[in-house]
Amino acid sequence: MPWTKHDYPPSMKNLEPRVREKAVDIANALLRDGYEERRSIVIATSQAEEWDDNHPTERDGKQKKHEQQHSSRNGKNKLSASSQPQEPIHVVPHEYG
Repeated sequence: MPWTKHDYPPSMKNLEPRVREKAVDIANALLRDGYEERRSIVIATSQAEEWDDNHPTERDGKQKKHEQQHSSRNGKNKLSASSQPQEPIHVVPHEYG
């Protein structure tokens, strides 16, 4: 059964609405690709949270830019290797028995 932004798995109830909507989209795509429901939810939630980290809202983006400028003035740079662009994650199906 495909989920919607108003009818989604209970485990997604505490996600921010923007992240939850992305997770629902990803989970539905995984279901269409034949993934088991439980596994679709786990993968979709994880990928939606990662997507949110890498695609801030405009307000978040302005806030992060301000924080980076402020930290640079203090001689500290909050950017680390982990904030650099990374290769995309490829999900490989795994059989559970």
